[in-house]
Amino acid sequence: MRKLIYYVATTIDGFIAGPDGQFDFFTIDPELMSVVNAEQPETVPTAFRAQCGLETAPNKRFDTVLMGRGTYEPALKEGITSPYAHLRQYVFSQTLSAADPGVEIVSSDPVEFVQRLKEQPGQEIWLCGGGRLAGSLLPMIDELMIKRYPVIAGSGIPMVDRPFDPAGFAVTGVRTFGSGASFTTYVRASDG
Repeated sequence: MRKLIYYVATTIDGFIAGPDGQFDFFTIDPELMSVVNAEQPETVPTAFRAQCGLETAPNKRFDTVLMGRGTYEPALKEGITSPYAHLRQYVFSQTLSAADPGVEIVSSDPVEFVQRLKEQPGQEIWLCGGGRLAGSLLPMIDELMIKRYPVIAGSGIPMVDRPFDPAGFAVTGVRTFGSGASFTTYVRASDG
C-alpha cells in the first residue's frame, strides 16, 4: 500500500503560513534546498524546475500531490493553474471548479478519497498542505517530513488544524543547516 507523507515547511511555533496565507517569511536556504532538490526533486514546482536544473529530473519518491484550496490558490493568483504538472494533482475544495485538466478538484470526503489512492499502484503520495486538510487526513498520514525554519510567526495557519487528539510519531532523522533551518522526518508510532 502506498504511503501518505506530509511534507511541509513550518515555523518554530508550528505555522505553515501567516493569517492571510502569506509564506514569504520562509527564507530560501541554499543548503537545505540542495538537499531537497537531490532527494525529492518532484517537490519543486514545475515553473521553477528548469532554473533549479531539474527540468528532466525523474520523480524519486512521489507521483501524486494533494493540496487544500488555500495551498493551491497562491499559484492560481499568479496564473499558474497546474503548479506540479509532473505529478498527479488533487485539490480538495467545496468551492473551486476545475481550472486545468491536469488538476482534479475533489469535493468528496478526503479520508475516503485518500484510502482509495493508497490502494492504487504508484509511488508515495505527497500531502503538500494545508493545515485543515492535514487535520482531516491525520489518521491517514504515515510519515512527516518537516522543514522547520528559525522564525516565530505568532499566529497563522497551523501545520495541523484539528480538535485535540494526540497522535504519536517517532523521529527517524534530523538534519540541521547553517542558517538554523532543520529537516526532521518522522514515522507514525506503533500503537503497541
